[in-house]
Parts: sequence; C-alpha cells; structure tokens
Amino acid sequence: MTRISIIIPTYNEAKYIARTLASIRRQGYGDAEVILADNFSDDGTRAVARKAYPGIRIVVERRRGIGRSCNTAARTARGSILLFIDGDTAMEKGLLRAYDDCFARNGGVVAATGPIRPLEEATSGIRLGFWIVSVGLMRIFFALGKPSIIGSNFAVRSRAFREVGGFYPKLQTYQDWDLSRRLCKVGRIAYISDAAVRTSIRRVKKWGMAKYFAYHFSNFVYYNLFHKARSDYEFVR
Repeated sequence: MTRISIIIPTYNEAKYIARTLASIRRQGYGDAEVILADNFSDDGTRAVARKAYPGIRIVVERRRGIGRSCNTAARTARGSILLFIDGDTAMEKGLLRAYDDCFARNGGVVAATGPIRPLEEATSGIRLGFWIVSVGLMRIFFALGKPSIIGSNFAVRSRAFREVGGFYPKLQTYQDWDLSRRLCKVGRIAYISDAAVRTSIRRVKKWGMAKYFAYHFSNFVYYNLFHKARSDYEFVR
C-alpha cells in the first residue's frame, strides 16, 4: 500500500499550484501519491497541475465546498496516511518524513498537524500573527486537552478519517475544528514542530490583520457555543 496520499483541495489556484507541487517534489519522498481535489476550477488549474507534476491524479468535485472536494478525493486515495495541504501552500523541507516518523512511532496517534508560516514576504506583524495562531495558541489548546488540526497542514490515518466520516460537507468554514473534535474520540492528535508549511497571505493583505483575526475569533466563539460555523467566507484569488 502507498504510505502517504497527498490531497490538495483547489479552486482557481492556477497562480499557486505549480509552486505547491514543486515543494512536494523537493521532499525527495518516494512512497506517496498526489491527488488534486479540484472544485471545478475554470482558470486552468488542472492543466497547470498536470504540466507541473506528471502522474498527478485529478479528482473533480462539481459541488462547491472544500470539505466535499477533500472527501471525494479521500475515497480514491490508496495511502494509509492522508495528508492535506492547500493549493496556495508550499511544504518546507522534511515535512513528509516528519509526519511519516510520527505515525510510525506512535500507534495511538490518529492525526497530526504543524506550523504555518507566510509564503510571501511579510511584515513582522503578520509573521507574529502566524506564529500566535499556528504555534502559540495550538500549544495552549493541546495543553488544555483540546487539540486541533490546522486545515491547510495536517495528516490523518485513512482508517480514522473514514471512521469519523471525513469532513462535514455542509460546513463552509471551521471544517478542521469540527473534524478534530470527532478525531479526538478515536485517538490522539499530535503537534509536530518540524512539519511546517508556508501559505499565501493574500487574504490577510486584502482584509487587513484586524478584520482577519476578528473574523476567526468570532467564528471560534460561535462554533464552540453553537457547534455551527460562519458561511460568509469570500473567495480571494
């Protein structure tokens, strides 16, 4: 069986996807398949992906929603580990090996996640914001016994993903927190400092730091109070 299936959800990511796929190739990890979970892009994303990564498998999901796209791709995956990374995100060196080693050493771990850093050049404030969200707050949540995966950088055992039903497709945001809550019922979630990615800061640039963090904080409160998430998440391309 293939060890890792890398699933990349995309919607109109022609500008970024080649960089994402190049970062996978640089990992030098042979036992993996790459699946593009495309949400019916109309900007040439699939053609760019085929050219940038010959051998990539492309699964098209016409129904809108990142959760649906990921679930559809996961059903076709051959790996014992499913690794999810966004289409505007690049893996840092050693990420695949870090996840592989974690699962190999820890049989009780069903999912793992790692830090996120800015892909483009960013101000010190943006870099600090990324650290607070993907490192500082994550350490607090883990210490409090409320671990969570980060949707643009996490890996999960395929059997566990299927056991809990995958992503809840009706959620437009907070799919990762919802999945984390269900995964915690079947095993442990680990945080791996060496499994880092760099993701686009285009939304932060468009919204501004204040709006970006206010949105996610209000969504955090809303989800934890009512187990529902906001759906007003505009596309930024």
